[in-house]
Amino acid sequence: MNSLFGSRIRFISISIFLFALFLVGRLYVLQVVENGTYLDKADRRYTAVNSNLFSRGTIFFQNRDGSLVSAATLKSGFTIAVNPMQIKDAEGDYLKLNGMLPTNHDDFIAKATKPNDSYEEIAKRVDTDLGQQISSLKIAGLLVLKERWRFYPGGPMASQTIGKLGYKGDEYAGRYGLERQYEDILARGDDAYINFFAQIFSSIKSVTATSTQNEGDIVTTIEPAVQYFLEEQLASTSEKWSSETTGGIIINPTTGEIYAMGVEPTFDPNKQDAQNVAIFSNPLVENMYEMGSIIKPLTIAAGIDTGVISATSTYNDTGTITINGKKVSNFDGKARGITDMQQVLSQSLNLGVARVVQLLGNKRFTDYMYNFGVGEKTGIDLPNEGRNLVSNLNSSRDLEHVTASFGQGISLTPINTVRVLSSLANGGMMVRPHLVKQINYKLGFSKTIPVEQVRQVVKESTAKEVARMMVYSVDNVLAGGKMKIPNFSVAAKTGTAQIAIPGGGGYSDTDFLHSFVGFFPAYKPQFFIFLYTLKPRGVQYGSETLTEPFMNIVKFLINYYEVPPDR
Repeated sequence: MNSLFGSRIRFISISIFLFALFLVGRLYVLQVVENGTYLDKADRRYTAVNSNLFSRGTIFFQNRDGSLVSAATLKSGFTIAVNPMQIKDAEGDYLKLNGMLPTNHDDFIAKATKPNDSYEEIAKRVDTDLGQQISSLKIAGLLVLKERWRFYPGGPMASQTIGKLGYKGDEYAGRYGLERQYEDILARGDDAYINFFAQIFSSIKSVTATSTQNEGDIVTTIEPAVQYFLEEQLASTSEKWSSETTGGIIINPTTGEIYAMGVEPTFDPNKQDAQNVAIFSNPLVENMYEMGSIIKPLTIAAGIDTGVISATSTYNDTGTITINGKKVSNFDGKARGITDMQQVLSQSLNLGVARVVQLLGNKRFTDYMYNFGVGEKTGIDLPNEGRNLVSNLNSSRDLEHVTASFGQGISLTPINTVRVLSSLANGGMMVRPHLVKQINYKLGFSKTIPVEQVRQVVKESTAKEVARMMVYSVDNVLAGGKMKIPNFSVAAKTGTAQIAIPGGGGYSDTDFLHSFVGFFPAYKPQFFIFLYTLKPRGVQYGSETLTEPFMNIVKFLINYYEVPPDR
């Protein structure tokens, strides 16, 4: 009897506990998770709101100390409208309103006197203070409606990366950049006017079945100070050389976290219209380019990894050779005579890497290039990633393999170029570049995006040897050795690529793509920097256009992150 009584007591106690736990959980959801929703409802008691008050998750930058900075958020204000059916003195009302909110007279009168109409908008996105002042006028028929809209505090900062919203038909959603990539996280489906008590006693099943569980904010890897400095360098470079486009990426080559990603020209996503919608796309992810001589370190790495060359291996450089009936020359056409592989990299000699391909053989060279990832997408968390054009590597002719060895005849996206070459900085490992490091879900928990190491592409010793050769080039050859930083090892390679004439017909003699890659500290790098500028004017080589901005970025990062000397 006592045992039965005790069992009933335990059953009742457990039931009460579970019910209390359920209530606590629901109250948490309503008071914490959906706090903003009910604030909106309370605010409705005092201010009229649009029927669908816009809501969306926040995109954050992250400072080096871990603090968050809004990159895309919500801004509140008012829509000013009129109900023509309630307006009694349109002229007098115009004079009152125009004293606070300058408005076109004829437009206001036409809307305020429109017959058989109950709603006409006068102005949108009026700031909060002004909206409240207009509301205090208490003009019959004048509507002051609370609204919220997407706001980008940094204006054009990282705009091609952050992206923007737009309409597709009647749907307003993320259309570019992270706004599109993380639409399922950032979008909101809240109903601000569901009864509070009905919410408390709704079933657990109905709660978990809603999209709320996927809603949240995203924290990016972008560091705003680094992004700002990069964009300054891109803008000054583009202006100085009248370039068509200039872009850059700063990434941690070990983790794949992108500290900065910028393009010039850029745009301000706070402005509704643009003359050319193509500016909203991100050429760092979507466009493909023949990258030129920054590809040579990959060819040298393949040669060292297989043992067919070392840094001290020599060949006879004649300046020009003929392959499959076509002439292949050094950038200046000059012969160097007996030359070692260090000078091939330092002086950027096409015939030197052509010799490496001959020693490797076409198949082995192609296998290495594909293993580096030139034929793959990176999987970066941005939409519309371009597919690299590398079919020349499958050619049966020697010519296509030789030209690929110095970055012509194959086209890569900038982000793929960064991933491929980062493997030479991090000990031979391919990593996945990414922009979001954490998702903070609305329900109160967070998800950290893990570092993804894809595969080992060359031996660690190979990567370190190529890094050493690139450091030698900076210390002794780049700008005559004037770029050497005594206490820091900086590895770098410049590139100049001819641009193919559209529709065939060879390459332009006047249009070039300049590129520059580098990383430091060279033997345990924290930063990998990629820069390019398209069709600069009045200059021929990438070393002339991009050395200065590259070194400016290196020195900024050393000071900003207080990087300790490594030599």
